[in-house]
Order: sequence, then structure tokens, then C-alpha cells
Amino acid sequence: MLGRIVLGREALHREDSMRRNAKLPLREGARDYRTGSNAPNEARSLERALGAKIRAIRRERELSVLDLSNASNISAGMLSKIENGQISPSLSTLQSIASALNVPLSLLFAASEERRDCSYVRARQGVVIERRGTKAGHVYQLLGHVIGGEVVVEPYMITLKEDAEAFTGFQHAGMEFIYMLTGEVIYRHGDNTYRLRSGDSILFDSGALHGPETLVKRPMTYLSIIVYPRT
Repeated sequence: MLGRIVLGREALHREDSMRRNAKLPLREGARDYRTGSNAPNEARSLERALGAKIRAIRRERELSVLDLSNASNISAGMLSKIENGQISPSLSTLQSIASALNVPLSLLFAASEERRDCSYVRARQGVVIERRGTKAGHVYQLLGHVIGGEVVVEPYMITLKEDAEAFTGFQHAGMEFIYMLTGEVIYRHGDNTYRLRSGDSILFDSGALHGPETLVKRPMTYLSIIVYPRT
């Protein structure tokens, strides 16, 4: 029994070591804990926003990094890392920088206090809009909309009724995701076609010509999410 305990501890030690080397979290709630998403760390975004704000104010006042270093009693190397978002400065450090720049501490955080949009739409209350496929009997119901951020996300509930027609002339920037809810369709993307039934999905580069080529079973509905850079 003792030998098993020792082996278990060795195994746990090896596992912890491997996790540390791989920079994976050992427990939920740890500083470097990540979700399953590959989205960037929000904390690092805050550091970059703080650094960019400090640099902008320093340049507005025509100060060099060395000038700010002397005024704030913070090394030039440390200031450079802060401006580049490479470290998380303490509150006292930020207060020293704010005092040297003669601005309130709250101003340094203003850049990170951007609006976090949220769009809520009740069932069957999405906005019906016209798009290229409208004339072919395709009904588009916009399910949400946000005005901020670097990318645009357009979620649609698309319905093709009994009188709908095939249309493969869609083409636009970005990526599109389709999740089939009801009905059946043969969907074209570029030179390829895909048979989509309830529960099937497809994700593609929407820069290629695409659209429903054969309406096998009508009426049909599917969720379409289009993502593209905001210009």
C-alpha cells in the first residue's frame, strides 16, 4: 500500500510538472485559468489599453520615456514594459505615473472602459430585413445587432417558404455558419455541394459564391451567422 502511495505522489508530481511546463491551469480559479475558448485573455487586453493610454498622454505632453521616468521615479525599462502592455503595473505605480503626467488616475483606465454591447431579441420578434435573396422568397429575420467591436456579427433566422426559389449568387466578405433547423436543401459553396438536413451545419468562407441550389424539402429554416471585419 505504501508503495502505491509513493507511486501516486510521483505520478502527481510528474503531472504537475508537465502542466507547469505546458502553462496549463492546475485548478479552477488560478491566475492563468483559461476557458475552452481560444479568445485572447481579457487581462492582457487591459494591460495593453493602459499602456497605450500612458504612451498617448506622454506624447501629448512631449515627454520622453526618460523624462517620465525621472518625474515618476520609475525606471525607463519598467515604463517601456508598461507602455507595451508586457506587465501588470501595481496601483501605486499607476498613481505615480498619473501624478507625473498631471492627470487623474481614472483617466488611465478610461480606454479600457469601452462599451460591452448586448442584444436581446424575444421569440419571433427579430427584424425582417431585405437582402439579395429576398426576391427569391428567402425571408431574413435579424436576431441581434451590436455597434461596437472590431468585427461585425450578423445572426439571421432564414426561412424558405413553399414559393421560394434556389439562389446561389450570394457572395460577401467574412465567414458564414449555417445550422439547419427544418427542411432539406442541397447547398452550394464554390465548386462543391452539401446536403443539409435538420441538425447539419456548415462553416465556410463567404467570399466564394454560395447559396441553396436545390430546395429538396420546403418549407425550411436555418440559422445563419455571418462574421466580417468592421470597416
